[in-house]
Amino acid sequence: MKDKQKKTHVFQSEVKELLHLMIHSLYSNKEIFLRELISNASDAIEKIRFEKLYNAEKYSQNEYIPKIQISIKKTEKQIIISDNGIGMTYDEVIKNLGTIAKSGTKSFLKKIDNIEKKEKNEFIGQFGVGFYSSFIVSETVSVYTKHASNQEKNGTLWISNGKGEYSVETTPMKEYGTKIVLSLKNSEQEFLEIWKLKQIIKKYSDHLAIPIEIENYDIKTKTFSWEKINEAQSLWTQNKNNITKEAYQKFYTYISHDSTKPLIWSHNKVEGNQEYINLLYIPKKAAWDMWHKENKHGLKLYVKHVFIMDESTQFLPNYLRFVKGIIDSQDLPLNISREILQDSSITQVLRKSLTKRVLKMLDTLSITNEKKYQEFWNIFGLVMKEGLAEDSENQKTISKLLRFSSIQTQTKEQTLSLNKYVKNMIEGQKKIYFITSDSYKSALSSPHLEIFKEKNIDVLLLSDKIDEWMMNYLIEFNNIQFQSVSKADTSLDDLVSNQKINTNENKFDDFIKRIKIILDNKVKDVRITYRLKNTPAMVLTDSNDMSTQMAKIFSAAGQPVPKIKYILEINPIHPLIKKIKKIENNKKFADWVEVLFEQSILAEKGSLDNPHAFINRINNLFLL
Repeated sequence: MKDKQKKTHVFQSEVKELLHLMIHSLYSNKEIFLRELISNASDAIEKIRFEKLYNAEKYSQNEYIPKIQISIKKTEKQIIISDNGIGMTYDEVIKNLGTIAKSGTKSFLKKIDNIEKKEKNEFIGQFGVGFYSSFIVSETVSVYTKHASNQEKNGTLWISNGKGEYSVETTPMKEYGTKIVLSLKNSEQEFLEIWKLKQIIKKYSDHLAIPIEIENYDIKTKTFSWEKINEAQSLWTQNKNNITKEAYQKFYTYISHDSTKPLIWSHNKVEGNQEYINLLYIPKKAAWDMWHKENKHGLKLYVKHVFIMDESTQFLPNYLRFVKGIIDSQDLPLNISREILQDSSITQVLRKSLTKRVLKMLDTLSITNEKKYQEFWNIFGLVMKEGLAEDSENQKTISKLLRFSSIQTQTKEQTLSLNKYVKNMIEGQKKIYFITSDSYKSALSSPHLEIFKEKNIDVLLLSDKIDEWMMNYLIEFNNIQFQSVSKADTSLDDLVSNQKINTNENKFDDFIKRIKIILDNKVKDVRITYRLKNTPAMVLTDSNDMSTQMAKIFSAAGQPVPKIKYILEINPIHPLIKKIKKIENNKKFADWVEVLFEQSILAEKGSLDNPHAFINRINNLFLL
């Protein structure tokens, strides 16, 4: 690399915002700077290990002993963190330390600005900008770095005080790797104590598979020596019987940057046709960008204990994107790429196995600890619902894991399993009934539920946006079919068959004919119903027609929606129906029928095509 004179650059605008946030807001847990810098050093070492394995011609073949070293210079108020990882080129320094290329930066900054201070520290690591946390404690930060492929005598020096600018220049360097010099603020002298740094390392990085050494000075002998602080053994390779609960929790914090303890985890070594180790965690809370289109997720992939890549999405389906952990395969090749990984038969076997492993974890939790499972469902239930469409092979297991609100649970919280619903079905009940709506309240107050409330038949209340789409895939459970109560079905008629005795339907023939003439092609049919108790009329869709909620989904997505012709059902015992039936004046009768139909549409859809006409009709009827 040719010598390059010192040049001053301006930080990308998002970096300026982030630095301001770091320096002025993130003071609740300042020690995270060391966690993040050690994590970055570890990543750099994993990268050079990988490169040396299958791009060997580019790199020296001398014996490689990875290490992260930390030393303190009290007089200069400096902490120095060094690693012999892959290092950076001049251009990479500008790219990596002057900009944030990751998508979603602005939404991240907006979100982190509005959350509790105690949670902000976690987002820094999750977003991958941990290097900038060094400015929480530092007046200036200097980065000396040299890429492992660089055979020349110069590296790159980056310096900044975190106030909007940074300088970059070439500098003499013999060895490749990175050295970060933190010149501490006067208020941060506590981090110049060796005991303090040891405490932080043990807390956050104890199970890092790379040795972390700290420099000690012996006053008597006046000599320096290096002391290894962490265990430096990959946690997942150890016998799980020898691993403490606290060790598993600390490792979760390391791989996820989430200081909240995980909900549950599973650690398994599999031998046979495929040999691999997996350590999978279910978090207690969702990642900030779980619903972001470009959300980064997936497992850390190791092959024969060698780190290969982060965020390997090929090993779990998208609906399990909240799972954190590692997979260490003995069968995949070391030079595997994401493209080859996608098509590998080994990957498919592992994906199938790991998916079942996660679902088994959740199934066991739902049986052994309902409270803890409910905690999981409240956070990740919406994502799990995606699985019914995405994972047909495991549909039965996913169905068991679903939770719903219903008439009888009397709460918006989704707590009812399908197993419990089926167990509570009344004698003679043939189907699992449900209703989809825009909200829990509108579902609960729907006129479709009146007969079910009277007969003590439970109905699932579905008000999440995904629910209508989900029910296209949830056809049956334990050989019992699902039935929407807002769609025509013979099983609904069977519920009220004994109530027809008290009403002479023939008396309503002329009444029904008059209504059909007025509504003409607005409806598919008009008929008497015995399912209503307190409501004069309602509409429902035919069994093969698009439902109201599905039409709303199509409309919201900008898709063409076929016009739905509803079936209007009339409650013959309601006082208003009896009153309208007696009206002889055709104009007045027509106005009442239109109002009856439109209020039924309003109850079903939550809106009308022409609300002003509806209001005018009502006002006119009030004046009569």
